[in-house]
Amino acid sequence: MTIEIREERPGDVSAIAALTEAAFRDAPHTSHTEQFIVDALRDAGKLAHSLVAVDDGQVIGHVALSPVTLSSGESGWQGLGPISVQPDRQAQGVGSRLMRAALQRLRESGAAGCVLLGDPAYYTRFGFAAYPQLVLPGVPAGYFMALSFGGGVPHADVAYDAAFEAGQ
Repeated sequence: MTIEIREERPGDVSAIAALTEAAFRDAPHTSHTEQFIVDALRDAGKLAHSLVAVDDGQVIGHVALSPVTLSSGESGWQGLGPISVQPDRQAQGVGSRLMRAALQRLRESGAAGCVLLGDPAYYTRFGFAAYPQLVLPGVPAGYFMALSFGGGVPHADVAYDAAFEAGQ
């Protein structure tokens, strides 16, 4: 298995939508709008990075990174997600490779930090942790996590782009 991680290309868009829909089809705790969110972020020009995992010419994974707004006014924070792996390729390390590549891209671009909403049992292995001072309103605290790239974790409420309302 030789997997390439790269930025999305125009020819990847339909494969990303199909992959994202399939990856979340049977997932618990989802509104099943993830493919619409990715498209809306792209259409709004809000994808800071859109990475794909490609194996033998086929898109088998994807992760979106987009700016978030902090009520404290601090800038440079990005939201990670959705992240998707083709169902028959899950639990094979594809998601981990996408995560590491995404975090590396953010560090290289000078991001202050990254937030995400997800399962702590999975995301803590990448350094994410829940912080009581950083809140996504309406979300259980343990599932909203952050990773600072050196400047500490701010005291703030976080807001994702309006694109995250797509399909609802």
